[in-house]
Amino acid sequence: MRLAAEELGVLGLVADVSNINETTKLAETVGKEFGKLDVLFINAGIFQPAPVGQISEDMFDYQMGINFKGAVFTLETFIPLLAEGASVINLSSVNAYTGMPNTAVYAASKAALNSYTRTAATELAPRKIRVNAVNPGPVETPIFGKTGMPESQLSGFAEAMQNRVPLKRFGRPGDIANLVAFLASDDASFITGAEYNIDGGININPLLNQ
Repeated sequence: MRLAAEELGVLGLVADVSNINETTKLAETVGKEFGKLDVLFINAGIFQPAPVGQISEDMFDYQMGINFKGAVFTLETFIPLLAEGASVINLSSVNAYTGMPNTAVYAASKAALNSYTRTAATELAPRKIRVNAVNPGPVETPIFGKTGMPESQLSGFAEAMQNRVPLKRFGRPGDIANLVAFLASDDASFITGAEYNIDGGININPLLNQ
């Protein structure tokens, strides 16, 4: 985070989104530094694979605490800072719909986030604040390397996943960034409460069974 901020020449602030006190302090700092916000991109997320029957309470709380609770209370604490006509983009996942094995809690956290997105879009519409969700498929990011899976298992998982993608490649961070930038822009001024799958077609392909 700090390295990225230095490379981009921007102010980087760090907070644990699963801790509401930290999110509140973050919002206070941002408010003092910048005042009103035109764009809020909520993209913190983690993934821990586990089959149904082997899901621990800690695993459930950790994923839900960041992916859903963290996202909800990031928006809740930043709402007073959002300018009229602001754009909020929630980074969700196509896993909310795929039923892919070993992703039950992760998928549920993203499905919950998509539902929250629709309701938030309805309730914030009087302020002309737009709220949308982006559902990526497999993307070349470090998230899989943080799961604790052995390298051999990761490689097999990645190969099997890529074979299920009709476009036969993983997404790139830039692919997602371009869509988020569009939703943040005035070109998307008539779009709210929407979900955009950006997954190389994996959601229309057969389920991943490995």
